[in-house]
Amino acid sequence: MTRRAAAAPVALTIAGSDNSCGAGIQADLKTFGAFGVYGLTAVTCVVSEVPGKVEMVAAMTPALLRSQIRILFEAYPIAAVKTGMLYSRALLRVVSEELADRLGRFHLVVDPVMVASSGDPLLKKDAVRAYEEELLPLADVITPNLDEAAVLLGRKIARLRAMRPAAEELRAKYGAAVLLKGGHLRGREAVDVLCDRRGTSEFTARRLHGCETHGSGCTLSAALAAGLARGRSLGAAVEGAKKYLHGAIARQFVWSRGRLTTRALRHQ
Repeated sequence: MTRRAAAAPVALTIAGSDNSCGAGIQADLKTFGAFGVYGLTAVTCVVSEVPGKVEMVAAMTPALLRSQIRILFEAYPIAAVKTGMLYSRALLRVVSEELADRLGRFHLVVDPVMVASSGDPLLKKDAVRAYEEELLPLADVITPNLDEAAVLLGRKIARLRAMRPAAEELRAKYGAAVLLKGGHLRGREAVDVLCDRRGTSEFTARRLHGCETHGSGCTLSAALAAGLARGRSLGAAVEGAKKYLHGAIARQFVWSRGRLTTRALRHQ
């Protein structure tokens, strides 16, 4: 008698396509695979970009995005969903409607992608309210960086000591757990703050010297979703995601005029 292998847990990323494959659905699929999770994609838009430059964005039609999400839920036992670049109010509304109809069947991680690392906008201005009113209240956990949190709160978060009250305010405002990412702050350590129904805690990693990240937020939220899909607690999933991202940054690839090298980064 042969034994069937246990099926891998399934996670869905609803996000943009990055042709340089360092961010977006490509980064998410790599991360899901590293955690032993089978990844699905619903593409919101196609982005022509390389690290440091976004050249063009072409959005999917709302009908096509809706079809992608519906057919995947009909065919697969999706355990976790993460959202990334949603781009427009119309696409945000489709995602919110489709996920709201299925709440309770999966963990939902919302990464409120608004601006690329290059500074290029990845979200239309009229879509912020749709995030706040329609999607964030559905989430199990949201993962804003400090710039995104500033948009949601209406004020800048410039110091580590301001992160804890900011995370607590976001938690109260949207009813979801909040992982506030502090990678944009200076200091010897990169600190993220998690606020959930059990309280507030910090996750730290030694800051790496000389790193230029592209897609770090995508990777962290995908790793978090993968951990939840595998049945880990939120705290354990955050810890695993933080460790995975730190390792990925430490082993980053660097291209110089088409030649690939691996940069080994050192701690400050």
